[in-house]
Amino acid sequence: MLKKPEWPEVGDLVIVTVNRITDYGAYVTLDEYGKEGLLHVSEVASSWVRNIRDFVREGQKTVLKVLRVDTEKGHVDLSLRRVTKRERIEKVMAFKRERKGETLMRSAGEKLGLSLDDVYAKAGVLIEKEFGDVYEGLERAAREGPKVLVNVGVPEDLAAGLESIAREKIRLPLVKLKGVLELSCRKPDGVRLVREALLSAKKVEEAKEGIVHVYVVAPPKYALEAEAEDYKRADKVLQRASEEVIKAITKAGGEGVFKREK
Repeated sequence: MLKKPEWPEVGDLVIVTVNRITDYGAYVTLDEYGKEGLLHVSEVASSWVRNIRDFVREGQKTVLKVLRVDTEKGHVDLSLRRVTKRERIEKVMAFKRERKGETLMRSAGEKLGLSLDDVYAKAGVLIEKEFGDVYEGLERAAREGPKVLVNVGVPEDLAAGLESIAREKIRLPLVKLKGVLELSCRKPDGVRLVREALLSAKKVEEAKEGIVHVYVVAPPKYALEAEAEDYKRADKVLQRASEEVIKAITKAGGEGVFKREK
C-alpha cells in the first residue's frame, strides 16, 4: 500500500529500523510511517533478556507488533516477542511487494510525465481495491495485458504504460504442465531409438517457445513437463513436444502415445 495513515493501529505489524539501544530497550523508526517507537526490553523475548543486543542491533531492520499508540506524545510502543515466525515472513514479503509496486508505478509515471501521487490517484487506488496490492495487479497486467487494469477503471494510456513497465521489470512465475509418454520400439537398438526420440522434445525449447523436461518414470513410461509464461503457451509447448517425440519414435519404427495429466 503506497499511501498509509499517519499512524499505525494497535495490533499492526510494522517494519522498523533499530536506531539506538539502551539498557531498557531499543528506539526504532517505523519505516512505513516515519515515526519513532520504543521496543521495551520486557517485550524483546518471552524469557529473561541478559543482553538486548543478543536480539537486536543498531541498523537492523526487523518486524515488530504495535502495542500502544499515543498520537499526542508522538510515541509508539512495540513488541518483538509477540511476533510469530510466520507473521514476520509474511510481513517482510508484503513489504517487499509494496516497495516493488511503488517502484514500478514511479517508473511508469516518469515515462508518462506524471508524479507518483498522480499515478497512485489515477491507478494505484483502483488496483489496490481490486487486487489487494499494487504489485499483484501489475503482475496480472504483465501476464494478461493492460485490459485487466482498464477493466477496473484505470485510464487506457496509463494502463498501457503500467503494463509496459510491468512486462519489462517483473519476472513472471512459470506455468507448469505435465503428461506421460509411453514409448516402445522392438528393434535391436530400440533403447537408443527411444532415447533419441525423447531428445527431440528439446526442439521446442530450442525454438525458445518454453522449457521442456523429460524424466524416466519406469520404461516404457516417461514424464514430459513443459513450462512457459502462461497456461496457453505452456499447453502449446507440451503439445508440440509430445508430437515431436511421437513423430520421431514412429519414424524410427516404434510406437508412442501421450496422456496429459489433468
